[in-house]
Amino acid sequence: MHDHLFKPIDLGAIHAKNRILMAPLTRGRSTQPGSIPNDMMVEYYRQRAGAGLIISEATGISVEGLGWPAAPGIWCDEQVEGWKPVTKAVHDAGGQIVLQLWHMGRLVHPDFLGGNPPVSASATCAPGHAHTFKGRQDYQPARELPADEIARVVADYRKAGENARAAGFDGVQLHGANGYLVDQFLRSSTNLRTDDYGGSAENRARFLREVLTALIEVWGADRVSVRLSPNGETQGCDDSDPATTFAAAAKVCQDLGLGFVELRQPGPDGTFGQTDVPQQDGVIRQIYTGPLVLNSDYSAHEAEADVASGRCDAVSFGRPYISNPDLAERICAGAEWAPNVNVPASWYMPGPEGYIDYPTMDRENAAAAAE
Repeated sequence: MHDHLFKPIDLGAIHAKNRILMAPLTRGRSTQPGSIPNDMMVEYYRQRAGAGLIISEATGISVEGLGWPAAPGIWCDEQVEGWKPVTKAVHDAGGQIVLQLWHMGRLVHPDFLGGNPPVSASATCAPGHAHTFKGRQDYQPARELPADEIARVVADYRKAGENARAAGFDGVQLHGANGYLVDQFLRSSTNLRTDDYGGSAENRARFLREVLTALIEVWGADRVSVRLSPNGETQGCDDSDPATTFAAAAKVCQDLGLGFVELRQPGPDGTFGQTDVPQQDGVIRQIYTGPLVLNSDYSAHEAEADVASGRCDAVSFGRPYISNPDLAERICAGAEWAPNVNVPASWYMPGPEGYIDYPTMDRENAAAAAE
């Protein structure tokens, strides 16, 4: 029924057993203080190892870059040790997992930074409210990163990539989407610079290129990927000419020979707001010739159709994986998906409820047979 989704695929050096990927999902369950992965996270990822590839939740590369309560990090030895049982559990269950590397830029509230301002491509302020340990608070103005500090941030990404290797991941994905730091450099509304990192689309893609190059020096290009969100405003980050901007980003990916590119293209009910704008995956597909992964609130039927037609090579599923730890198995069997009960209330709340307590299809069938 979904034959194309179950054809193996090489995502660079990663041989995926199917084309159903688990998209990165922020869940806010790490141990505090310290943003350290824990046993509950081990179980969460182990349950979902049936995916062709798991892309981990967004993970902070530094204290400066992490502004989400209880999201995990990858900048210190304690965090590396916390991630090791996660990667082992996924591998033991027959799965593969890459770590998504995250710097939130201007979306980090000063409360996470000892009162200091966040950093960004330019001195701008995001609209709306930040999630903090004290609740929702207004975003505060960022300071522009000078050129010498850009080099420092690139070095932070490199160190995070090295730590991901030490933790046993199969590769890394750069979070270049959703209005976070890389996106803030890419898009014209948040990049007002007049130096080599601003102005033309090629210049605005320079930071993306430098970070990816640093990660490739650690991992090799075939184990490095990127997530981009080329369509519409997201968290106050927008662009006056997205086709040109993301063509420049796609050229970076092509020049560097990335293992795969993932595009977040949400529908009208997507997490980050209004996206009623032309899709740019065709522009990127013309330039980047490697594997393309789409993430767009897909049903199984829609995913099969887009892979079969060649629009993309694989599909990443996000929210369905919250309440369906065995989503790939359900799609294979043509079974119904469990609804996202208690969502979004359970997305970020602490504890196992709404996190590791969703039953698999087999458990549901056994329970029904016992009634």
